[in-house]
Amino acid sequence: MIAETISLGILSLPSVLARIGLVPGLILIVGLGIIATYTGWVIGQFRMEYPWVVSFADAGEILFKPLKMGAIGREFFGGAQTIFLIFTMASHILTWTICLNTVTDSATCTVVWAVVGLVIFFIFDLPRTLKNVSWMSIASFISIFSAVLISMVAIGIQKPRGNTKLATTTVLPFTDAFVSVSNIVFAYAGHSCFFGFLAEMKNPAKDWTKALIFLQMWDISLYIIAATVIYVFAGPNVDSPALSSAGPVVRKVAWGIAIPTIIIAGIIYGHVAAKYIFVRCFRGTVHMNRRTKTSTLAWTGITLTIWVIAWIIAESIPNFNDLLGLISALFASHFTYTLSGVFGLFLNHGHWFDSPKQIMLFCINWIVIAIGATVCVAGLYSSGTAIAADGGNGSWTCASNAQ
Repeated sequence: MIAETISLGILSLPSVLARIGLVPGLILIVGLGIIATYTGWVIGQFRMEYPWVVSFADAGEILFKPLKMGAIGREFFGGAQTIFLIFTMASHILTWTICLNTVTDSATCTVVWAVVGLVIFFIFDLPRTLKNVSWMSIASFISIFSAVLISMVAIGIQKPRGNTKLATTTVLPFTDAFVSVSNIVFAYAGHSCFFGFLAEMKNPAKDWTKALIFLQMWDISLYIIAATVIYVFAGPNVDSPALSSAGPVVRKVAWGIAIPTIIIAGIIYGHVAAKYIFVRCFRGTVHMNRRTKTSTLAWTGITLTIWVIAWIIAESIPNFNDLLGLISALFASHFTYTLSGVFGLFLNHGHWFDSPKQIMLFCINWIVIAIGATVCVAGLYSSGTAIAADGGNGSWTCASNAQ
């Protein structure tokens, strides 16, 4: 799932640099990435302290337990994570329609392509188990990495920017600027699945920090290189998603190569969301481990329902950057930043001022919470304003959303 988040981040970041300027954009990419590394480390520390935690729902139960509301915390956090997954599924349906419109020169109504995507994702999510998910994620990453690499080479050769001067910094309305910030936040939204990965590690106490640093070094580097190269050669009119800037022929090739990551990522997100709901409904019953008529019908119904909801979201918010900004404000701001600050304060409760180190961590955790809260509030306002300004342009229509 982290690979899938990285893929969507790569596609949106070149246009972020075009909107807010090269220098501010790179500073934010690096700065938010460094903070995300710290928050990922805090999640690891929380898991070491409570080794039975395998999801944010479990973490929510622990946080709310001192208030005698552990069950409420579990349901709230679990529900939030599931809604986050559904919105991310919507982003893949939207990306699918852009891809098909680009590859086919908009030969079919966009709503039809969305329905085709809905059917494909639903069918592939019908099996109740996803074997070899790690291999699927590797294939997904290779797919998007190859597509971005081809686009970078093509854009570098074609130089569509021409002699247009690049803006080192720009002046934007607050809402436009913060939608861009929210797009960067989404690029680091993989934290929502960190507890699951920690649960799969044989020796998380030894390996988690190394794995986290390795991940963050790679994704920050990829973001900087891809965003900078594409923006510098494509110029201020770079498309979002960025693959569409590769020229009329190469962009079709790039989008075709990206199809596996669009499908695989959507399947994984859909499966995780459906699995949580299914386990929540049937935990402790015979339907959990046996393929009964009830379990089959329930799984099919749950899978179809969440994909239909995702399809509705994708059709209602047809702008790629607006949708990613909304997802970041509603969910990524908390899963990546706010909650990690809360975890840090929770772990050190009663020892906040015992030493200079503890005082420093206390301040850092509150800063992280403030960052998450700011991204949520300002991001929601900015995304809502941007969506309203679009006036539903492209929603529920046959109009092509290809760039």
